[in-house]
Amino acid sequence: MVIDRRRFLAGVSAALVDARIAHGAAPMTTLFLCGDVMTGRGIDQIMTKPGKPHLYESYVRSATRYVEIAERATGPIVRPVSASYIWGDALAELDRVRPSARIVNLETSVTTSEDAWPGKAIHYRMHPANVDCLKAARLDCCSLANNHVLDWGYRGLAETIGALRAAGIRTAGAGGDQDEALAPAIIELAGGRRVIVFAFGTDSAGVPHEWAATKERAGVAYLPDLAPSTAQAIAARVQAVKRIGDIVVVSIHWGGNWGYEVTRAQRAFARLLVDGGVDVVHGHSSHHPKAIEIHRDRPILFGCGDFLNDYEGIGGYERYRGELGLMYFPVFGASRALERFTLVPTRVRHLRVNRARGEDVAWLATMLTREGAAFGTRVVHEPDDTLTVHWR
Repeated sequence: MVIDRRRFLAGVSAALVDARIAHGAAPMTTLFLCGDVMTGRGIDQIMTKPGKPHLYESYVRSATRYVEIAERATGPIVRPVSASYIWGDALAELDRVRPSARIVNLETSVTTSEDAWPGKAIHYRMHPANVDCLKAARLDCCSLANNHVLDWGYRGLAETIGALRAAGIRTAGAGGDQDEALAPAIIELAGGRRVIVFAFGTDSAGVPHEWAATKERAGVAYLPDLAPSTAQAIAARVQAVKRIGDIVVVSIHWGGNWGYEVTRAQRAFARLLVDGGVDVVHGHSSHHPKAIEIHRDRPILFGCGDFLNDYEGIGGYERYRGELGLMYFPVFGASRALERFTLVPTRVRHLRVNRARGEDVAWLATMLTREGAAFGTRVVHEPDDTLTVHWR
């Protein structure tokens, strides 16, 4: 009998993992995920080194105006703020949970470039000197495949990637060419485990097709559609790098800003990704949290909501409670199956992240249970004002 050595070794490794689970020695991997972190524009203006404030919006011409609107709503902000200020209560939660990897969607460029993308209604940027605010949260990876990373042109994109990498923060979803944009970020963990992050953007979230990276041009990892063949292509990339024990996150900027709809195409696409070896589908773009699905014991987050933005005091869409956000803490066992899933509710106030309490948490629990019913999930409001996800 001829023995395939690779399959034999894979079988041995899998058996060892199973044995560790049976004896209660399974290594647990906890992730921190959240939605859009928008440190540009008004947020940038309260920091130590604010960039030039001029904007090209229809009604607002200076980023300082967003600070004024926030202060009018909730009171004065003593400026400049410290590097850690914007994270507020989130830092204590991160210290308490001590996640294995911290992954966010950074929805701004980090640049001094003046190459504002022509015809674009909104341009976000943060001065590179303020990158310490991202280091303060000890982020491991920023997804960049979104509709603001190229707001200030290709020079702005290059400076963004350079500033983040110089700060020790990995990036995924954008690069100097197609190969770099499609390459995953790899986060090394103890014991040889890894968290691997791929990131992609879509036109449904406002990512211009012109931003797609090519072999000759910088840009983002762009999904032309949500067809099964596109999911299979991503799965092939996942399988090319994934090893036993790895956790693979696919971060996708998709869908509109407001509304709870999850399209059939999104659900089918996310499930195909999980079937193809993806452990977390990290969806974002909506300005408020959306439904959660657990497929084959892997979480699918259809929309994580904004975690930090400068919308404080701006009216409209109040029924979605866009000021409320979530810290997502999925915990995986050695088999990479989801063991438990905790959410920590937050609320943006004074342009910083604060813990949400009481009625705000109850509102989130009710909404997530209502929206999750079609996906077999419900959320329980715990006595400590955290949320626990339950699934069938």
